Amino acid sequence: MIIDFKKYSSVRIGKEFEVELLDELRDFKGFIVGGANNLLVSNEDKKLGILSSKFDFINILDKNKDYMLLDIGCATKSAKIYKFARENNLKGFEFLHKIPGLLGGLIKMNAGLKDEDISKNLLSIQIFNEEKEKKELDFSYRFCSEKSVIFSAKFKLFYGFDKEKDEALKSTRDNQPSGASFGSIFKNPPKDHAGRLIEAVGLKGFSKNDACFSQKHANFLINKKNASFDDAIFLIELAEKRVFEEFGIRLQREVVVI
Repeated sequence: MIIDFKKYSSVRIGKEFEVELLDELRDFKGFIVGGANNLLVSNEDKKLGILSSKFDFINILDKNKDYMLLDIGCATKSAKIYKFARENNLKGFEFLHKIPGLLGGLIKMNAGLKDEDISKNLLSIQIFNEEKEKKELDFSYRFCSEKSVIFSAKFKLFYGFDKEKDEALKSTRDNQPSGASFGSIFKNPPKDHAGRLIEAVGLKGFSKNDACFSQKHANFLINKKNASFDDAIFLIELAEKRVFEEFGIRLQREVVVI
């Protein structure tokens, strides 16, 4: 299938690529694009894949008065997972409200907000040839050690959807910039914020053609209309250079550049 990343990716940057559709458990030596919500795609040739709709599901494996065990396909949207949890009074997925993406990508980057992340209630993942328990994986801030394609994952969720937490996390997302972007560019360094550092070196609102650091939050790169890969990567590398020169801190990318 053909995907035009200028239309498909959240930052609206990229060209058309042939992308292989995966509709069964198998090995794949390439990059899975998922929902392309934190992805910056160069124009260089590359092998890309995407999970088919066969991996868009939420199955109840077991339930009792205390919890549910769920098997969720990695092509399932975060909004669908959030809605299922809310409608079934399950806690642990409140943070998915307004966080875009498909489950596979959420696991790969250990997506989260505040003190919540996707690995918190994870039991195991299914790759092409085995099921791996959480204890076999290394999760940390915006990091998962698994390199293979993840096709589905199992979760244990207890009852008690937290409406107050849901509203608080929703407010956090509402305060973030709008427009075509991939969300945060960089991970927050320990005991600091990437946005503060980028603003401190004078780059808040700085632009390169149609790509700019947001005036609302400097850790967001906005495509105003027709930004190119070169425009975006210029700004990303400029922020890395300026922050290191000024503070001696090497910013770690949250956005995936391929």
